[in-house]
Amino acid sequence: MNAATTPAQALRPEAMTTSPLLLSIQDLRVAFRMGRKDGVVQLARAVGGADGAPGTGVSFDVQANTTVALVGESGSGKSVTAMSILKLLPENAQRSGRIEFEGRDLLDAPADELRRLRGRDIACVFQDPMSSLNPVFTVGDQLAEPLRRHLGLSRRAALERSEALLEEVGMPEPRRRLAAHPHELSGGQQQRVMIAMALSCEPKLLIADEPTTALDVTIQRQILELLAGLKERRRMAMLFISHDLGVVGEIADQVVVMRHGRVREQGPVGRIFSAPEDAYTRALLACRPSLDTRGARLMVIDEHIAAADAAQRGLATEARVEAPPKNPQAPVILEASGLTKSFWIRQGVFGRREFKAVGREGRGASFRLRRGHTLGVVGESGSGKTTLGLALLRLHEPSGGPVGGRVNFDGQDLFALSRQQMLPMRRRIQVVFQNPYASLNPRFTIGQTLLEPMQIHRVGADDAQREARATRLLERVGLGAEALHRYPHEFSGGQRQRIAIARCLTLDPELLVLDEAVSALDVSVQAQVLNLLKDLQDELGLAYVFISHDLAVVRFMADEVLVMKDGEVVEQASVSDILDHPREDYTRRLLGAIPRGWRPGTQPGPQPA
Repeated sequence: MNAATTPAQALRPEAMTTSPLLLSIQDLRVAFRMGRKDGVVQLARAVGGADGAPGTGVSFDVQANTTVALVGESGSGKSVTAMSILKLLPENAQRSGRIEFEGRDLLDAPADELRRLRGRDIACVFQDPMSSLNPVFTVGDQLAEPLRRHLGLSRRAALERSEALLEEVGMPEPRRRLAAHPHELSGGQQQRVMIAMALSCEPKLLIADEPTTALDVTIQRQILELLAGLKERRRMAMLFISHDLGVVGEIADQVVVMRHGRVREQGPVGRIFSAPEDAYTRALLACRPSLDTRGARLMVIDEHIAAADAAQRGLATEARVEAPPKNPQAPVILEASGLTKSFWIRQGVFGRREFKAVGREGRGASFRLRRGHTLGVVGESGSGKTTLGLALLRLHEPSGGPVGGRVNFDGQDLFALSRQQMLPMRRRIQVVFQNPYASLNPRFTIGQTLLEPMQIHRVGADDAQREARATRLLERVGLGAEALHRYPHEFSGGQRQRIAIARCLTLDPELLVLDEAVSALDVSVQAQVLNLLKDLQDELGLAYVFISHDLAVVRFMADEVLVMKDGEVVEQASVSDILDHPREDYTRRLLGAIPRGWRPGTQPGPQPA
């Protein structure tokens, strides 16, 4: 290795380019102090080898005007690695190694120098824009702040520049949006504000941490095209963090694959996707549901690695058991006819107007769902998917706006039932929400969370029986009895979603409404949860209303699909007909917006559908 070659370049000589080196991470190791035990500081290692020895850390380079993607499961150390660059970690973090930005080691940089770098030379876009934007200040004030702090602009000049930035990132009516608060914008618009803020001082490096995870496919496509276009126009580099390999394959030049805080493989995107060398990389690529074919089951990471290891040793692997075919004559458990839902919006001081969220043209949604079957509901943000699901459950207060049509559950019209008559129906119809972090009470242990619905509906003779039932359900969803006495913050996102599913099962439901239940999970945990849902459906005969913006997941789960746009059902057919032979232009646009990963002959950056 010559003096100008970094350790990361030595690991992958084929990745060296003529672009100047902007960022070099060399043997980075990060651990968190977790208190003392017998006078010894306890460390939880997040990045680097378990023993913390030199040479076991993370190493990679970012060249100017290139995109490097960090990929891996939750807990692999992606975000900890990225946040180490600007020391955006908790106070109990310990870092070692080198992080050189334009030749300056940031690990030794004083706080003042880091403050000058943050937002000016290195900027960040985080996963959840709503938690990153200040709800008290307007969009204009938040965009103007870095411009005034770093560039010394006056308030007037900063607001004019902010308007130009919003226009550059494709925000409709940019002048009006300056006076808006974050909650008045959609998720895609909030993310555009975050990108505009990050780009305001024309940084040399943009760190994008899962910027498109919870967005629907068309908004995701817009954000990816926006990032790729801005990168080319501004000649900046990008460190892109994601667990979605389809997205990574479209936007990255180089890929760094991480697991358990270590780099498993790195190299050009084409080689990583076409000829991955590491078994873990191959497993990550194979975990994703396919948009083209529908399997009976998804293999998870450990199963792929075990199968590869067995094949190397010449051992036979267990044959995959195909799922039994669905009964096309199963009894109808749910039937909706002309379902509409409106909300009252205040107008003036005392006035109000009606906003139709579902059934804007007056037709409403109509469908039938058989026992043991899955109805997929897809569409863009604002299409009415979640409103439809919550209307089925009567989770919208009648005072909020009228509901129309009929929803028959097992022969009973849910809309005609009183609040008291609806209570036993709650036991039979349950919901799993998108955000597992917000759907569990942080003050309740998992045991209290699972026992509460059983106590309300008088399931079990006493708390001992209920606790035994809760333990069995936790084991069924892949968690042990020790989880009963722990709190939600002690579990990962995938584990919390399993707990939310177990809570639903405490009441022996017949219908589950799954509202984006796997959209925020990485590919391996997503595969585990999807397999669990399939197994539960086969064992218990559950019916699912499966709301999702991920059409590959919908192909794997659904039997029939509703496609929604602007509150209307624009297309309705079997999953194979919808995805293989769509009739409507809108459905074809949804399919065309899906990131399909790297393909031979393509250049990095979102490709035309």
